[in-house]
Amino acid sequence: MDRLLRFLLKTFIRRGNFRVTTSRGTVLIFGDGSGPPVSVRFATRAAEWGILLDPELKLGESYMNGTFVVEEGSIADVLAIALGQDSEVPHWAKPQFLIRYLWRRIKQFNPRKRSRQNVAHHYDLDGRLYSLFLDADRQYSCAYFERPDQSLDDAQLAKKRHLAAKLRLSPDRKDLRILDIGCGWGGLGLYLAEYGNANVTGITLSQEQHAVANERAVERGLSARARFILQDYRDLNDSFDRIVSVGMFEHVGVNHFETYFNKAAELLKDDGVMVLHSIGRSEGPSVTNPWISKYIFPGGYIPSLSEVLPKIEKSGLLVTDIEILRLHYAETLKHWRERFLAHREEVERIYDRRFVRMWEFYLAASEMSFREQDMMVFQIQLTKRQDVVPITRDYIMREEQRLRVLEDRRQVPLRLAGE
Repeated sequence: MDRLLRFLLKTFIRRGNFRVTTSRGTVLIFGDGSGPPVSVRFATRAAEWGILLDPELKLGESYMNGTFVVEEGSIADVLAIALGQDSEVPHWAKPQFLIRYLWRRIKQFNPRKRSRQNVAHHYDLDGRLYSLFLDADRQYSCAYFERPDQSLDDAQLAKKRHLAAKLRLSPDRKDLRILDIGCGWGGLGLYLAEYGNANVTGITLSQEQHAVANERAVERGLSARARFILQDYRDLNDSFDRIVSVGMFEHVGVNHFETYFNKAAELLKDDGVMVLHSIGRSEGPSVTNPWISKYIFPGGYIPSLSEVLPKIEKSGLLVTDIEILRLHYAETLKHWRERFLAHREEVERIYDRRFVRMWEFYLAASEMSFREQDMMVFQIQLTKRQDVVPITRDYIMREEQRLRVLEDRRQVPLRLAGE
């Protein structure tokens, strides 16, 4: 077994400074010696077999269960080495990858009932969990870092401002109707209602988020202009001047992209603007990581632009702007991971040690996917007519500056996450 482990890992790990102790006590060294040393230990033979037979699934499970132990460095360091190699998937794991690719449409078949179940699996967890590592506004999507030393709270505010600028809000209009598809805990919708003087409808499938979002609207005196409802986007029958969707498209599923954009086209007025913000991949269609699919985001899929743009074209919507955010999510996830680990004892009291390791693995794996592999975030601006938005992008910066002035006038103190 040790010789097989040595042979296979040697063919995969060519870079880094990686030390492995097998369950029999044999020490194996891999990589070219570059970077900080990282040491791991297998506690059982079963963990070793799991890594060899199905590394994409079993590495995370072994770490969760305590049978793959990091003795020097962190699981983030381990994943930085693993995901920083030449191949995205170890060569011996490619048959499983191909099988999963062939089955991906079945795994991502998300009718209404299954969509509700998928959302509840992740977003209806104990509300205290998210308050421990998110920013004060509970933005659970990629922040927009305007400078390297920007705080998470400021970067999340910058994200909302950036999206609002692309939506082309009309400060003189008081009848502007905005739809927020996948509204989360209501932070973006409340921002648009307050600073865009708009009437916002936010939709979600999460019971927890729905309750919190409406409570926040009441607390901030915005319930007359911001309402949040439990509804599937496919069941909406209305029309809106603006549509925004942040961090929700990853839950739609590749089978339903056409339905999604056809519905957006139906809901958007002829002079309307839509902005879609989603995680994407830069290297073409792929498959959801099996560990992520099983434990974190069942039914989820991160699309490539080559999968998204043809569906937009068929819907009749026009692409007026595409922006790629590359390392912004890596930095966001780093903040989340550090905050989460700073509160790991509190998380363990809410759940248990296995849950803590599961979420540490999730946050670290996600961060390293953006740092070392092909993950990015795209923002696509859509209209129905060519003349709805200006022909150059200068307006975005001008609108952001206008919104900054409004924010400074109405600024309220931020609490620390977890308070």
